[in-house]
Order: sequence, then structure tokens, then C-alpha cells
Amino acid sequence: MHIVFVCTGNICRSPMAELLMSRYLTDTSVRVSSAGTRGLPNHPIDPSSARLMHSIGIDPSEFRSRRLTRSIASSADLILCFERVQRQQIVAVAPAAVHYTFMLNEFAELCVHCARRGLVRGLTIQERLRSVVDAAPLIRASMPEIQDIEDPHGQDFAYFEIAADDTNRALRRILTSMRKHYGMFDSLQ
Repeated sequence: MHIVFVCTGNICRSPMAELLMSRYLTDTSVRVSSAGTRGLPNHPIDPSSARLMHSIGIDPSEFRSRRLTRSIASSADLILCFERVQRQQIVAVAPAAVHYTFMLNEFAELCVHCARRGLVRGLTIQERLRSVVDAAPLIRASMPEIQDIEDPHGQDFAYFEIAADDTNRALRRILTSMRKHYGMFDSLQ
């Protein structure tokens, strides 16, 4: 499975998501990458995003941005973006991607919904994520309004912290939902 995170410039939010998810999925065969709808090729991660990654022991120095292409979108099994408008831009580049492109917060909600209803299927993380993608057309319309994860580019460091926290929270909700015995301990929380 190939997961692609997409933001606008591919220097702030999507690199953080790529680096975090790569760490979370270290012992799997899931491939994680990122791109930007208006990404400038070969730029390093934003210094504020780099600072946040360094603070948790992730070295972002090798990261380089890239612009989303039809080929990148077509190579993905799951595309996760941060804003509603980005989803529209992704689908404009690669119309077939409409079936597997979600806002990050939207996909997190779908994963939780599917896990609570016993709709997550499969033995591997790839199979389990795919089962949510496959169930999405039946569920998507009934989901509540989903909030964008705001672009911190050009903002104070505090905005980067908010974007990183929102991104990490969504990633953790996705991965927690993929556990085989989800919900067993919900009453203890």
C-alpha cells in the first residue's frame, strides 16, 4: 500500500504527516510519501516543521518537496490531504483518485466509524485501511462536516504546533482504529 499526503506547498503539513506516519508504520510494508498541489520541487521542509520533527527525534534533513502529478496520484492507494480545496485539486489532476482521496480528518472519522461498527476487515494494516476506503462510499454522505487543518506557512511557530498536533491526532485516530480489538476498552476511557 502507498499512502500519499498532499498539502499546498509540500513543505509544512504533508512532510510532517509523511515523517510521522513513516515512523508509526516502520515495521510494515506500507510506503508513505507526500506532495503539494502547488509544491515547488526539491525544497527542504519548512524550518518550523523541521524544528517540530527534531523535537521528537525525527531527522527531516533528507526531505525534499515535490509537486503532485497524475503519476504520483495514480501510484497511491490512499491520498490524504488537509483542506477541502486540495481534494478538489487532486481529483482535477487525477480523476480516478476520487475514490481514494480524503481529507485527513475525514479519513480519521471514517476509520473510527468503521471500527465502532465492526466494518474494519483484514489481517494486515494494508487490508484494514483498504476496507475503510472500500466502505467510504456508503458512509461518507452521513459524516459530519469536517474541519480543515489550517496551513501554518508564514505564520508564527504556534500555528505550526497546532497543525502538527491536529495532524498527529488524526494519524493516531486512524491507527488506533485499525487495531483488531477496537472498542474493547472504550468504556474505560
